[in-house]
Amino acid sequence: MRRRTALAAIAGLAGAGALALRPRAHGAPHDAYFAHVAAALRAAGIATPTMVLDRDRMLANAAQVMRNIGGRMHLRLVAKSLPCLPLLDDLITAMRTERLMVFNLAYLEQLAAQRPALDLLLGKPLPVAAAAQFYDRFKNGGFDPARQLQWLVDSPQRLAQYRDLARQRQLQLRVNVEIDVGLHRGGVASAAALQQMLDIVKSEPRLQWSGMMGYDAHITKLPNLPGLRARALADALGIYRDYAAQATRALHGGAAADGLTLNAGGSPTYRLHDGKGAANEVALGSALVKPGDFDTALLGDLAPAAFIATPVLKAPAQFDMPNGVEWIGAAVRAWDVNQSHAWFIYGGNWLADPVSPAGIVPSGLYGTSSNQQVLLGSGAQQLHVDDVIFLRPRQSESVLQQFGDIVVMESGRITQRWPVLTPMP
Repeated sequence: MRRRTALAAIAGLAGAGALALRPRAHGAPHDAYFAHVAAALRAAGIATPTMVLDRDRMLANAAQVMRNIGGRMHLRLVAKSLPCLPLLDDLITAMRTERLMVFNLAYLEQLAAQRPALDLLLGKPLPVAAAAQFYDRFKNGGFDPARQLQWLVDSPQRLAQYRDLARQRQLQLRVNVEIDVGLHRGGVASAAALQQMLDIVKSEPRLQWSGMMGYDAHITKLPNLPGLRARALADALGIYRDYAAQATRALHGGAAADGLTLNAGGSPTYRLHDGKGAANEVALGSALVKPGDFDTALLGDLAPAAFIATPVLKAPAQFDMPNGVEWIGAAVRAWDVNQSHAWFIYGGNWLADPVSPAGIVPSGLYGTSSNQQVLLGSGAQQLHVDDVIFLRPRQSESVLQQFGDIVVMESGRITQRWPVLTPMP
């Protein structure tokens, strides 16, 4: 009898422990901000998956970035992260810069043709055949490649290819040297390799050294162990300083050369640069709309400004798994009330995460769908068919281009539609 009593007590304690681990219900309807965005979309008659840009937030972010930079460095906007000409125009005006970084041939051609006042720096080295295509198709229209375009070169071999192109086509080419400051994704990684490149430039009048680019995105992604990020930053700054000094000694007798583009940073790391190092310019783009992957301490003073809005197509009474495995759905509902309600949305499987209403999540059991993805919640969200769900992109490049025109919201109203650039790698 005592044994049965003890076993029953143990079973009761185990059951109580299991119940204590059972997830509690959470979730809520849209907060005031997203309720206003949803109302603006309804008023504009928008009922399909849409990329919504909060222009007020974006311009506030731009102003904050300008305050952070404080005039200590030049600013270059990254076109691949803001792939929309009206959006770029807006920021060029707001941030008072005509410097852009471009990453592919198609955007280079379009920007040179349609925005001839811009100063363009390649953000990655293009095959020399792509550079040749640019000159084959380039039509004079105000943009002067010899003065406004910097080709990125990452090795003596590639620089020699560009030198040969300049000779064959009788071109004047500005070349910017990519240096490895610790990311180890290519670029010059030794003083000897840099010297080979400097010798090529010195021996070829058709080449002009225009500066350097050192991308340091790895710093903020390192484990947050004591001293690790600080050492990586010190190493990056030191490498940049040494390479810049080597180049100016070789090409300018050690004197500071006016007009050099010494580019560093990126959205995650632009605040690590204050103008005291060798770099005189920072590049950024994504931070201005702040997708989810950019929720970092250094960007804590910026607000998310771009969201995917998509309607609920179906709202069944409860979440059910397909025939044959319905019992799994029943067990999940019984255990976790936050998986008891389901909403099938228009589209899905984007590089984005549900953000409003609170407490909705994708179903790991049901899987993803690009057609009608299912999202789950407790029911506290109070969602019905035709209501809008909002997702926050994890990145801006490519995702901003998946929905046709960007819908621009200002002061709580939809005011404009901005066409995006054609997606390109």
